[in-house]
Amino acid sequence: MPNGTVAEEVAARWLESFAEALGGADPDALRRLFLEDAEWRDIVALTWDFTTLRGAGEIAQSLVALAPQARLSDLRLASGRTPPAEVGRAGETVTEAIWEFTTAVGRGAGVIRLLAQPDGSYRARLVSSTLQELTGHEERRGAQRPQGTAYSRTFGGQNWLDQRLEEQKYNDRQPEVVVVGGGQAGLAAAARLRVLGVDALIVEKLPRIGDVWRQRYHSLTLHNEVWVASFPYLEFPDTWPTFLPKDKLAGWMEYYAEAMELNVWTNTAVTGGYRDDDAWHLTVSRDGEDVVLQPKHVVFATGSVSGRPYMPEMPGLDEFRGEVLHSSRYTSGSRYENCRALVLGTGTSGHDVAQDLHALGADVTIVQRSSTTVVSLQPSGVLVYGLYSQGLPIEDVDLISSSNTMDTLVRANKIMAQQMVEYDAELLDRLAAVGFRTDIGEDGTGFHLKYNRRGGGYYINVGASDLIADGQIGLLQHDQISRFTKDGVQLVDGSYRPLDVVVFATGYRNQQEDIRDLFGDDVADRLGPIWGIGEDGEMNNMWRPTAQPGLWFNSGSLAASRINSKFLALQIKADLEGINPRTATEQAALVGEG
Repeated sequence: MPNGTVAEEVAARWLESFAEALGGADPDALRRLFLEDAEWRDIVALTWDFTTLRGAGEIAQSLVALAPQARLSDLRLASGRTPPAEVGRAGETVTEAIWEFTTAVGRGAGVIRLLAQPDGSYRARLVSSTLQELTGHEERRGAQRPQGTAYSRTFGGQNWLDQRLEEQKYNDRQPEVVVVGGGQAGLAAAARLRVLGVDALIVEKLPRIGDVWRQRYHSLTLHNEVWVASFPYLEFPDTWPTFLPKDKLAGWMEYYAEAMELNVWTNTAVTGGYRDDDAWHLTVSRDGEDVVLQPKHVVFATGSVSGRPYMPEMPGLDEFRGEVLHSSRYTSGSRYENCRALVLGTGTSGHDVAQDLHALGADVTIVQRSSTTVVSLQPSGVLVYGLYSQGLPIEDVDLISSSNTMDTLVRANKIMAQQMVEYDAELLDRLAAVGFRTDIGEDGTGFHLKYNRRGGGYYINVGASDLIADGQIGLLQHDQISRFTKDGVQLVDGSYRPLDVVVFATGYRNQQEDIRDLFGDDVADRLGPIWGIGEDGEMNNMWRPTAQPGLWFNSGSLAASRINSKFLALQIKADLEGINPRTATEQAALVGEG
């Protein structure tokens, strides 16, 4: 089995054979280098999209067609990065290496995973290719950083702060890009664009950057480890706790916007708009005054995976005289001390709200609408990001993570889900004993792919599951509820429960409906659902070209926002510079139709 130098030799020999077959445009030779069920994931480098190729035949034929167009050249093992090694991936032992290459417009990198064959040869299980940089439009960092001469010696003129304040007013120009939302996804996208030299403006409806976390419930703490959740270019200090309190994260976000010199308008909400041939006409309400912006591109980053709060209709709820609110408006259980509370929904927010209410003396019952994937925070919850705990450079781990196709993720998550069930068997048995329904996700893949598919339906236990199992938080199934009354809820068995407050932890509308409200049915219907796994195995409308030119989406966890904002920003920059071949083809088609 290869290790160290041997692994490097194995990867180098395969890459040399691959380069020779590719240079000869020989599909048969290429096919022999891949397993029959191999996969290739390209992110913007060859296809200018997020694309998965499946099977040796499709990979070989596609590469013969794509490589000349992309001018794929200078294939080599990466130097100065995580070296080739034998590793375990999705239940197999493979030789993994990072490779680099050049295209017509920039520099790329990817991952090669090779599986040993009985005859001693190695064939590719998975290869990825990602665009990392645009030639002539490199990120302004390191040796490419700004000199600062524009304000370092301007005695009697504008200093840096004067220029920054003036820049954010947009009195003399239009932004090239408007980023809607100043949460983690919006900040990541804007930072990537800024470093590429793109003039981007964040519009955030709340009063301060970070309020999207700051205004959430009092006890909220992230369930992902701090080394997984950092922002582009600035990692969290290594003195910070493993699991971040929401107010600490909110403060960092505000600092990040300042440190990265991001242009931000707070108290600003998008109210509508349309796009003509050249630009958007985006109407925003800023401090109560309508302003029309005309960017070339709009990036929606308005929620981790979701749009506006969803509250299903329930019989009699309009008669209830107590307080009714969505979990997105819940800030602290201190208002409900000693109250009688009903929480509808058993996802993360439902559990956290119920636990917070219980801690402050409320009599709480949680209502389960469907089975829930429940895992412990440790060891189960952190398994999916285990690679980030191995001490590798974060840019290398991001590259390795982004290389995984959906089929690879399914295989890996099935293995992890079974591990989680074993780790958490006692807790799951206790929950079952009180009637709480659990599952291990669609097709047995656990909570992480449930998040990718649905954006919810799981809970990483930080105590609420134990309270439910012990009977300290009451449990009802949704079909046990008959109707609400003015003072409580009537159950189908004839019993009655008085209530003071009802919290709907019932999720959010798909962002497609937000787009419908803002831009109309035509745009929304052409886009289709936003988030979730599409038929091509990629995320619907996320980080990639959409059916509406100039409209983009950046959402997901902090890690997903950090990783994929890079590719989103490169596509936008290439479009603005006129070097995005996908955009050029679309424009030519429009001219032909005209």
